Amino acid sequence: MLKELSFSLASGEILGLLGPNGAGKSTLMALLCGLLQPLSGTVRVLGGDPALPSTRAHLGLAPQELALYEELSAQENLLVFGRLQGLKGADLKERVAVLLAETGLAARARDRVSTYSGGMKRRLNLAAALLHRPALLLLDEATVGVDPQSRLALFDLVENCRASGQGLLYATHHMEEAQRLCDRVAIVDQGCLLALGTVPELLQRHGGALRLRVERKGLVEEVETRDAVAELARQQGLGPFESFSLHPPDLEQVFMHLTGRSLRD
Repeated sequence: MLKELSFSLASGEILGLLGPNGAGKSTLMALLCGLLQPLSGTVRVLGGDPALPSTRAHLGLAPQELALYEELSAQENLLVFGRLQGLKGADLKERVAVLLAETGLAARARDRVSTYSGGMKRRLNLAAALLHRPALLLLDEATVGVDPQSRLALFDLVENCRASGQGLLYATHHMEEAQRLCDRVAIVDQGCLLALGTVPELLQRHGGALRLRVERKGLVEEVETRDAVAELARQQGLGPFESFSLHPPDLEQVFMHLTGRSLRD
């Protein structure tokens, strides 16, 4: 259940959405694109009700569960989705050709999607969401089950969308993706917004202490400290060690601090 969750997202901005399983990320996505109706309160996207076709026409959704017709080709899939979005004629054909090229699928455009790899399907899934040039793009775990090459290709597509002025809400479990791609990050849990800001802002507010790792007699000890020099001197007093390394706070540390370490199923 979402609880008065509210935030803004500007044109040309990627807003990351992080949260453990059951935090409400997928529910939020479904509400934002009008697939779910709120039990109470209101949902406003781009100034309108996402349940209305006039609002949904400006939204693009690439869901975590692939929304593709496996027995059709990539080209046929995009033609179907384009017509559903009101595209037709030369504009539709040109848009399909452009997206097949940008996603690296042009050479396999006429092959059935059922023959595609996971990465190819993910790229096609995103292409379908981009056909009608939406003002707001909703990406739910856009890189699940893809190889490193496809992940980098998806990153390029996402960054190109930002450069073109589109707003993107990017839900992910991967901290490194959020840290690389997102202008700001929202951390949610149990339907509540726990923190929102740029990665440096989140690290400053919630990152906690430095982590000093010391290897001694084949064993690695990790301690948190706000004074690395003093802690290193203390470790020297405990006896000789083979090596040490210092690790500043990262986004994963922020996430664990805010959401806890208990397992989520």
